[in-house]
Amino acid sequence: MRFTNFADLASFIAEETSNYDRSTTYEAAFVEHGGLAKMEVVQEAEQIDMPDPEQVRAAVEMMMQTMFDVLRDTRLEPFATDLAWGFANSFHVVAKRIEGREDDAAKKLGDLARSYDPSEIYAAELEDTQLLCQTLQGCREAMECMRDHAAEVYRVETGKPFSPVRGSRVSSALNASMIEARDYLASRARERREQFAPEGPVVAFSGGQVWEDADLLWNGLDGIKARIPEMILATTAQAKGCDAVAHAWAASRGVKVIQFRLDRSQGNRAAFVRNDRILGLKPVEAVICEGSGIQQNLAQKLRQAGVPLHIVRLAHQRIKQGA
Repeated sequence: MRFTNFADLASFIAEETSNYDRSTTYEAAFVEHGGLAKMEVVQEAEQIDMPDPEQVRAAVEMMMQTMFDVLRDTRLEPFATDLAWGFANSFHVVAKRIEGREDDAAKKLGDLARSYDPSEIYAAELEDTQLLCQTLQGCREAMECMRDHAAEVYRVETGKPFSPVRGSRVSSALNASMIEARDYLASRARERREQFAPEGPVVAFSGGQVWEDADLLWNGLDGIKARIPEMILATTAQAKGCDAVAHAWAASRGVKVIQFRLDRSQGNRAAFVRNDRILGLKPVEAVICEGSGIQQNLAQKLRQAGVPLHIVRLAHQRIKQGA
């Protein structure tokens, strides 16, 4: 659908609002925290409104969906996924930049709070820093909302969850969070623990990069989630094969994922160190699909630790490999 003027956009918003439940998510993210905003430390506080949440929601929807629609059934269709991923990732990158500035402002605010000074200069600096921190927090939450919406369109169109190249994608929406293991482990001493270190029973998952029968894994994971509703999935973070299937399942079911990528600084031991780190989370259950010696090593360590283990072999698939 193409929009040539604001009236067309307004009509689209009115039509979509009645049957699109993400409207409430946008309204919560684009809330006005106060009359004034401050974007830089040296900048005077100004009256700067947040954009209309419905217009932003419609714009994100159009941008993502139109790319798939325009390229569908053409020779460029195979590249639509890459382009759409880039759009979603751009929201993520900007959100992380805002988050960095927010963290700096929050640190300064904490330092000021610990060094009270009755002077007017101190009071003004404290007020300015608090307003800056609040403004940046609102901008970050709005950008993350847009990213999560773009990620959901990406998932619906491709069947795969959006995952950034670097950093975690924590989310307050229903779609799954993709959390880097290093963020998870480091967050134990950080203020935003509830986002980067979600509490819940961990289910470990790993498998090879060649797999055909996605339904077999989805049904198995559904069975585990029925018994462990608050489960968190810890995976070996491979971009294809079994891990990719598990990530798609998690995105569909709103399950948080902790991605243990290889730490290249460990050299040839990287995969085995990763297995030890997954085991360190004390998983309550595990699914290991037939793959390489790395999966065998992880399965052996899980057995030794007494973790209930499900082994899924290539022969269990209902679709013959290469069919």
